[in-house]
Amino acid sequence: MSFLSKLAASLILVTLVAGSALAAAIAVPGHPVLADRVLVRKSERRLYLMSGSEVLRSYRVALGLNPTGHKEREGDFRTPEGHYVLGRRNPRSDFFLSIQIDYPNRADLVYARRNGWKPGGAIMIHGLPNRLRREPDYYLTQDWTDGCIAVSNGDMVEIWLLTPENVPIEILP
Repeated sequence: MSFLSKLAASLILVTLVAGSALAAAIAVPGHPVLADRVLVRKSERRLYLMSGSEVLRSYRVALGLNPTGHKEREGDFRTPEGHYVLGRRNPRSDFFLSIQIDYPNRADLVYARRNGWKPGGAIMIHGLPNRLRREPDYYLTQDWTDGCIAVSNGDMVEIWLLTPENVPIEILP
C-alpha cells in the first residue's frame, strides 16, 4: 500500500470515528480553517473552498462528458448548475472517496417533471475511479464523468477534510 493510500485510509478512519468532532479539531489555531462554502466555476474547471470571501484552496476539476449547460435529466452527462448542499460521504464508493451533492433540488424536480423526464441523481464530488479504464493522465486533463465533479485523489482528501457536513455548494457555468 502506498504512503498516500495509507494516509487516506487513516484520514477516512479518523473521519468516520470522529465525525463532526474532526471538523472542530481541525479548526483550531495553527490548523487549516474549514470551508464555509464551495464554489465551482465550470468554465474555469475550478473548485474553490471558501471561507467568507477568502479562497482557502483551489482545485482543477473534470466535469460531465457534456459540460455545457445545466443538468436537465438523467443520462445527459451534464454537471448541474445552481445552489446545492454537500451531504452524505462515502469512503467506499467506486471512486476514491465521494461526497454527494443534493441534486436534484426542488426546482430541478419541477423542471424535469414538467418535461416528462427523470432528473437523474447521484451527483458527487469524487476522486479517480478505483479501477482505472484509461491512463491516469486522461482523468486529469479531460471531462470524463457522467455529471459529477472529479478531482485528483490527493485533492479529494483535502476537500473531504476541509468541508464540514451540509456545507453549501454553488455551481456556476
